[in-house]
Amino acid sequence: MLKLCGFAASNYHNKVKLALLEKGVPFEEVLAWIGETDPAASPLGKVPYAITDEGPISESTVILEYLEDRYPTPPLMPANAYEAAKVRELVRYIELHLELVARNLYPEAFFGGKVSDGLKDKLKPQLEKNVAGFAKLAKFAPFMAGEAFTLADCAAAVHLPLVSSATKIVYGEDLLAALPVKDYLKRVGERPSVQQVNADRKVNTDVMLARVANKAG
Repeated sequence: MLKLCGFAASNYHNKVKLALLEKGVPFEEVLAWIGETDPAASPLGKVPYAITDEGPISESTVILEYLEDRYPTPPLMPANAYEAAKVRELVRYIELHLELVARNLYPEAFFGGKVSDGLKDKLKPQLEKNVAGFAKLAKFAPFMAGEAFTLADCAAAVHLPLVSSATKIVYGEDLLAALPVKDYLKRVGERPSVQQVNADRKVNTDVMLARVANKAG
């Protein structure tokens, strides 16, 4: 049985978990905190990573592509090459241009830290530009890439809430508010897979925060 290693407070872990649940692939979830990963399976110590019958795989997007190849039914990628490329494009925009930029705000937004005013001032126009670019690609009709739930939704469902929350907390405004993100998240939140991921995330987040507090103390 495939093993998904990481922790449920991680949005990148949950991106893969959501794909597994949507595909109905049996898997075992193995708790692996940062600093406690298997170096043979995750050379950079990142999560998630997967242990398959053939060996380990690291990097969440690579794991998603493996799952699509290994378990093609039900598909989470269009059969058409161009449409599949547009799904990959959305995943790249969501992660590289939105989430990874907004991630710089997480220490202040979620963990009681402080982000310098200089960095915040630098990030805001960058995020505004990137959100405008993303808006040209996202269809919300009803899903990210169109009528079908795809790997782009596996990414959007776990990353966009963090981008919205972090920008609202730090800047006093949700930089995604002009897009139909709220309605989209409500819609995908009705899927049993997303409900399970969100429930597990809340439980594990409490554990993670208590763990961080204990280390700090």
